[in-house]
Amino acid sequence: MEVTGRVKMVEQTKEVGSSGFRKRDIVVTTDEQYPQHISVQFVQDKCDLLDAYKVGDNVKVDINLRGREWTNPQGEVVYFNTIQGWRIAKLQTEAPAQGTVPPMPPAAAFAPADNFKEEDHDDLPF
Repeated sequence: MEVTGRVKMVEQTKEVGSSGFRKRDIVVTTDEQYPQHISVQFVQDKCDLLDAYKVGDNVKVDINLRGREWTNPQGEVVYFNTIQGWRIAKLQTEAPAQGTVPPMPPAAAFAPADNFKEEDHDDLPF
């Protein structure tokens, strides 16, 4: 799966627990009618991938959905979901290509129709 959009935020790498587990979050805002702010977590050695990205970059992030079950101290079972990134790439912003479409000549360059009659019926079916 993938998420594409513009980088809204890149957090610093955090070390969690005594085992040296590292994680780093990035928020990507999608470009659609109702934009979504998707938080994607990178872990361990993948945290370093985010060093090359800054707020405003257009990116494509390859993700996996992760879920886990946890039993809290009261004995209740709780479920967690994580969107985990494993690859990220900058998208090229599409700049309008200059010179690919010839410019439209000004309206005065067209000669007026001299053989037009209001009585002529066109053959259009609508």
